[in-house]
Amino acid sequence: MTDITAPALAGKDVRDPASTRPIAYWLLVCCAMVFAMAVIGAITRLTESGLSMVEWKPLIGILPPLSEAEWNRVFGLYQTTPEFRIYNATMDLAAFKQIFWWEWFHRFWGQLIGFVFLIPFLRFWVNGRIPADLWPKLAGLFLLGGLQGVIGWYMVKSGLVDRPDVSHYRLALHLGTAIVIYGLLLRTALGILDPLPLAGWATGSGRLRKHARWALGLTGVTIVWGAFVAGTDAGLAYNTFPLMAGHVIPPEVANLTPWWINVFENTAAIQLTHRALALLTGLVVLGLALRVWVARLPGRAGRVALLTAAMVLVQIGLGIATLLSFVWIPLGAAHQAGAILLVSGLVWLLHELRPVGVPKR
Repeated sequence: MTDITAPALAGKDVRDPASTRPIAYWLLVCCAMVFAMAVIGAITRLTESGLSMVEWKPLIGILPPLSEAEWNRVFGLYQTTPEFRIYNATMDLAAFKQIFWWEWFHRFWGQLIGFVFLIPFLRFWVNGRIPADLWPKLAGLFLLGGLQGVIGWYMVKSGLVDRPDVSHYRLALHLGTAIVIYGLLLRTALGILDPLPLAGWATGSGRLRKHARWALGLTGVTIVWGAFVAGTDAGLAYNTFPLMAGHVIPPEVANLTPWWINVFENTAAIQLTHRALALLTGLVVLGLALRVWVARLPGRAGRVALLTAAMVLVQIGLGIATLLSFVWIPLGAAHQAGAILLVSGLVWLLHELRPVGVPKR
């Protein structure tokens, strides 16, 4: 007996690359938007705009003030904050609007990412185009994105009560979550576009993969300390390189007690730690690239490793230039973008180094 439903079912095979490839392209669009979001967030931070909006109104607060009365209302709210009282007591409405727009755009872009993710996700789901093993990952990404919005407000709240700056710990959590979301989006998209490894994958790839994981983890720790630098204005503490005001280790790095809190709270120690982590990360990534290149692996692994090595050198150069420029905003934003591009290269390289016979989504 002939199964008359077979042709129809075959046309809707969710594991057919032609069926799942649009999902990958959609996820890459979301990646690009998260990348832009991180750069917008850096500019918002560097222009000291992040505390200009003291209300959190998801969805209903997506529109900016549309009347002079509304502008005066939100400005009045800002005038009650520690930042205004301590730093900006002479600010007028025109100057307030300049910082307000960056924070508004940052929040608007975050909500736009949510819509760009949710609407296609629902459409793919309703049309039965999401494989069963991929659905929980996509749903988890959406929930993680929603949590990121809550973390953002949690961060802003820390600067609205007693202190005129946000907590650098909460800033690091916010940036770190953004990097995790970006990395998971990219990893999932690559797994859909290229789900199976090349035939004849070489021996020893497990050691290279472990090396790549260490490189990615170390990059993540360095990014976290970069957020500590930004959140404490430690980038303005020493603006010389390679020495810090003539010292390899500045004398005040251990001023706080207990001693271990210095790397988290002392601006000199925070900057020194970030410098050390950046240089260590550079060496680990360059060593990884050399090992992959020497191994002469099939496929794209060697080329991706070289691109990643080039990116880590560019990123170190951007970090030094940002420091020497006393944190010029365009360089600071480029440095944040470079961190995400370095993460991209390592995630891509890990994808290329996956074991034989293990599909990855």
